[in-house]
Amino acid sequence: MKGRIFIAVLVSGLVLSSCGSKKKIAKSGKYRTHETVTYNDRRDNSPRRNDNTVVPNPTREDVNAKNPTANAPVFEDNNEWYIYEYSQIAKDEMALYGIPASITLAQGILESSAGKGKLTLKSNNHFGIKCNGWEGEKVYHDDDTYQECFRKYKDPKYSFRDHSLFLKDRRRYSALFNLKKDDYKGWAYGLKKAGYATDPRYPAKLISIIERYQLQRFDDEVLGNGSRDGLPSRETKVDYTSIRYTVRKGDTLYSISKRYNLTIEELKSINKLRSDNLAIGQKLYVKTF
Repeated sequence: MKGRIFIAVLVSGLVLSSCGSKKKIAKSGKYRTHETVTYNDRRDNSPRRNDNTVVPNPTREDVNAKNPTANAPVFEDNNEWYIYEYSQIAKDEMALYGIPASITLAQGILESSAGKGKLTLKSNNHFGIKCNGWEGEKVYHDDDTYQECFRKYKDPKYSFRDHSLFLKDRRRYSALFNLKKDDYKGWAYGLKKAGYATDPRYPAKLISIIERYQLQRFDDEVLGNGSRDGLPSRETKVDYTSIRYTVRKGDTLYSISKRYNLTIEELKSINKLRSDNLAIGQKLYVKTF
């Protein structure tokens, strides 16, 4: 009888000792269950849930759905981005005030460093217009002299509108509005003559930007490529299709004209080119009707 009691006590002691050791191991953390396995404990890095089931990797569609900007257009430089972003505003301003959209965009690119200039980033001022009686918000920025006063806008679109009013309401720019509405060269030289900028190369810079990026096409869109003031539009002298070619490294007028069955003279005429020089990223019309 005593022997049986001794055996029972011994077995009970072993059971209690075993339970205590399990609790001690769980607290010590030396051993992990499947619920605490980390990615580094597995040879494959596929994500898993707590029950150790594999979570499928997200698809490109899933990523794009969470990040819509993943499908945004890709631009070769900041100028192209600027044109994409603000061309419609420039066209709207042209329809209302008669300032060529090509001139507005070229000035915006030049004055604001394609929207990336320090003054523009802190003020939304795309045209470098100084305070001059301005009653709105102001910022101070080094320009011709130290800490000059510039106008500040809540949104870039107000800068475009103020640019239109700035030119329309000042007598010194009045002669510009007598020019043909698609005469971007006349506007470029007229702005310099009226004192908009002090840089002697200001007109040439505007014209270069307009012709490199074919900004006159926005003037044509506003004018409808129809007649104006009883005269045919400048662009109706050459018929364009929607086919446009982006100049790549190594391209020449000869190689492009040969590819699209044009002569070099035709290619230069269609695109209003004055020289044989091309720039990477430049947009060219390459087909005629």
